[in-house]
Amino acid sequence: MQSATTLDVLRNKVAKLRTGGQTIGLVPTMGALHDGHLTLIRRAREACDHVVASIFVNPTQFGPGEDLDAYPRQLEHDAAMLEGEGCALLWAPAVEEMYPGGPENFVTSISISDVSAGFCGASRPGHFDGVATVVCKLFNQVQPDMAFFGEKDFQQLAVIRAMARDLDLSLPHVRSIIGVPTVREADGLAMSSRNRYLSEEHRAAAATLPRAMKEAIARIEEGQETAPTLAALEDALLGAGFESVDYADLADAISLEPLDALKDAPARLLVAARIGNTRLIDNMAVG
Repeated sequence: MQSATTLDVLRNKVAKLRTGGQTIGLVPTMGALHDGHLTLIRRAREACDHVVASIFVNPTQFGPGEDLDAYPRQLEHDAAMLEGEGCALLWAPAVEEMYPGGPENFVTSISISDVSAGFCGASRPGHFDGVATVVCKLFNQVQPDMAFFGEKDFQQLAVIRAMARDLDLSLPHVRSIIGVPTVREADGLAMSSRNRYLSEEHRAAAATLPRAMKEAIARIEEGQETAPTLAALEDALLGAGFESVDYADLADAISLEPLDALKDAPARLLVAARIGNTRLIDNMAVG
């Protein structure tokens, strides 16, 4: 596996990978890789001739008091995992390479309205501006034929698709942004780099999240009222040891508009809850 830490080197190596019309799939990550990330690499390898993975802990998507400094960084270990999966090129820039002069002096930001307004966008102001900006930069730097993102952060996926559509990012275009189903632990908990923050007690309690979500979905699909069903979901989480529930909502799977009841269109149950010092998010299809 090749690697690049500067933009000039990246572009040179990407150009060589494209020789003969070869296709490139991009898998953006912040590192601390687990099998969920590796599933994205495998899916990209199936669809493209070469895979470029990025590892960059993006400071502009972290708000005050969030875990930027504590976010796990294990570049050497992650690189070995990527190489084992057949990744062709690792793009691992420093902050100064992505934000010359420092992120505090970077004057351009991309803001996506509507799909970024609620859910995590409401509780993490500016988060999705940082996500959209850095992903746009990655798209322009690598110019992939396809890009792959996990569905675990379903709102993030919606934001990136809207950004690509509205800014005419033809490579990749919205049709080439691939959402890959969430990879889960044996007890159903969605794989996440933040799961490692959980104590043994909190990790055991966290398995309540996917179970409570499945129970709520079954009730909604049976025709039970949405509001009391979601209230029962929140009660189940708080009773299991979660300290708070940021949101537990039924939403349209495309627009992310909140729904009072299931309609004749794809829907999603989205939940964010805090246990210990860790904020967990999850989502599942409904209907």
